[in-house]
Amino acid sequence: MIKNSLSTGEGDALDVKFDFIEVEPDTRLLVATCRIRPIDPTTLTLIDWDEIRTFRTDKRKDEHLSARWLLEKALSQWGVNDLSALMISRTEERAPYLKVIHGMWIQYPLPSISISHSDGLACVALIDEGWTIGLDAEPLNRPPKPAVFDMMAKGEELVRLNEGELDPLLAWTGKEAIQKALRMGMHFNPRDIEIPIGGLNDEISIGNSKIQLKNYTHLTHKIMLAFGRDLTPIRSPEEALLEATRDAMDSGTSWGVGCSTTRNNT
Repeated sequence: MIKNSLSTGEGDALDVKFDFIEVEPDTRLLVATCRIRPIDPTTLTLIDWDEIRTFRTDKRKDEHLSARWLLEKALSQWGVNDLSALMISRTEERAPYLKVIHGMWIQYPLPSISISHSDGLACVALIDEGWTIGLDAEPLNRPPKPAVFDMMAKGEELVRLNEGELDPLLAWTGKEAIQKALRMGMHFNPRDIEIPIGGLNDEISIGNSKIQLKNYTHLTHKIMLAFGRDLTPIRSPEEALLEATRDAMDSGTSWGVGCSTTRNNT
């Protein structure tokens, strides 16, 4: 259920849209979309200059920077206005996540994020800490060809695709959204993800994870959202140390960090 849709004065001319979607009481999910266009990287905070230098085409650069620009605007809508202490990092499987810059030693809840761009459209999704989110978008006029069906499905699901019972575009974007929500990307075989015939289900069980799939309505693109409880939250070294320190303090036991006299109990 979409709770509210809004755009900024700046966004109106850029086709920017923000939608807060009700997941459950006290849990926020935000979807933001905008058209891709040239962006001056010096106006952004959440960028990696080394990554930008690897882009070989203006198209790829515009896609990346538009998505980062949109993410920063979405974080502002979320209530995170000071981005100077944050950066985007990636897991070993290349899943993006927000983290506090090393050495800043501040800790506050950060939303989980997912980013997608395709055929002129950039999309981002944010969800409250404690949840994981995946987002994928593809143009409505470019569904997967039957030649790739056996790369994305198997068994009865492959039969349903070939017989037209399952929308191939919905299946493709749904599987990619789930791969992102699991933070595995293509490291998780899409053939091991089965999409219901209707495309939506209260929960899809994958291992220990329970993932909810949602079709987000858009005029030109098929956009699928996948979200669920975060069973394996990402922790930076600073967060792990802060958490261990807090647990030790709460336990009332004697503790110390880094001092050789403490380590040697002298």
